Amino acid sequence: MTSGARVILGVRGLADVDDRARVAETVRALPGVLEVRPGDVGADVGQIEVRYDDRETTVMEMIRAVRRLGYLAGME
Repeated sequence: MTSGARVILGVRGLADVDDRARVAETVRALPGVLEVRPGDVGADVGQIEVRYDDRETTVMEMIRAVRRLGYLAGME
């Protein structure tokens, strides 16, 4: 992963690979997000690792973006 701040988001309600891809794409589209790495499929609660520039975005902005998709999200 590239340099920058790092956070792992826990996301509840991810049923399959498509859900993880949708969440990753949404977070990746936020300003300042450098890289997104979705976790493995297999559990209702997934993890998304995000590297970002904390001068351009915040963890709360990422969480809000995921929640707008209808998933529960928070920091791990």
